[in-house]
Amino acid sequence: MSSARQPAPPRPTSRDVARAADVSQATVSLVLGGKWQGRVSATTAERVRDSARDLGYRPNLAARSLRMGRTRTALLVVPALTNEFFARVYTGAAAVAAEHDFGVVLYPSPDGTGPARDPFASARAALDGVIASSMAADALGALRGAELPLVMLDSDPGDRGAAARVNLDIADGMRQVTDHLLGLGHRRIVHLASAVDTWTFAVRARALREAAGEVPGTVLHTVTAPLDVRSGREAAEAVLAAPGPLPTAIVCDDDILAAGACKAVRRRGLRVPDDISVTGFDDLALATAVEPELTTVRLPAEQVGERGMTALLDVLEGRPAAHHDLPVTLVARGSTAPPPTT
Repeated sequence: MSSARQPAPPRPTSRDVARAADVSQATVSLVLGGKWQGRVSATTAERVRDSARDLGYRPNLAARSLRMGRTRTALLVVPALTNEFFARVYTGAAAVAAEHDFGVVLYPSPDGTGPARDPFASARAALDGVIASSMAADALGALRGAELPLVMLDSDPGDRGAAARVNLDIADGMRQVTDHLLGLGHRRIVHLASAVDTWTFAVRARALREAAGEVPGTVLHTVTAPLDVRSGREAAEAVLAAPGPLPTAIVCDDDILAAGACKAVRRRGLRVPDDISVTGFDDLALATAVEPELTTVRLPAEQVGERGMTALLDVLEGRPAAHHDLPVTLVARGSTAPPPTT
């Protein structure tokens, strides 16, 4: 004998909440929409929320989005998903978005830095706003005509066009690295710089140059390489094979380049840090996977994503977005030591 399937109980409506709380549907809408202050007493608002919770009521977000002309979707534009830093940025952005019933769509540039195709037939119709890394700025070309609110991450404060921006104190991070090495006694320093032409790496180069220039007798030489381990290794090998005294320290724009530099030092038959110190930047998982572990600058990637999403929500609601740099921290590990005495 088969039993008939029982119909699912009807989904509670705002009318049910209003009846349970003994208020109007308009009051329910104000309270659950977060717009009750100055219109509804705190006691009534709490009663409405309690009734909604007891009934298991959830607003129909699709219907509300249509009424508001919102899709409740943000686009996060990053250079590549293979970079751990940007995966952590996404984690932070998605956490804040979820708290506000928003979704975050990832939009990676195919080759890591260049332009990507517009992911939507009409960005204006599909998105509420964009959060973008300056390293993927070229990928924004297809979206600029949509006139969407734009929050830039780690970008030039002098550039116009962004409704808000979230920056790290990158210059201070590089100053901390340089002061650390100079304090250990290093005076022959190579800067293994990223070949990506973007604001954040230009800031690193300038801060390193200025800090090194403050100590007489310091020699700074710069070489560039694409952001991958092999390129970093090859660039460092070329430096170590060049005539003249070896550098006593290699300052890298990224932990990935630093891993390549460490390999180059070992292949030369030298030791890190006994013969040459190596520093990174970002504090990726890679920094503690290599041996010795990397001295590097810890960047709060999740917080960058959180601040970026919060700034976009502020812009969408007409609130002023905060504009202050997030602090970064030098983490001294085993890859740096005083230079050899000979």
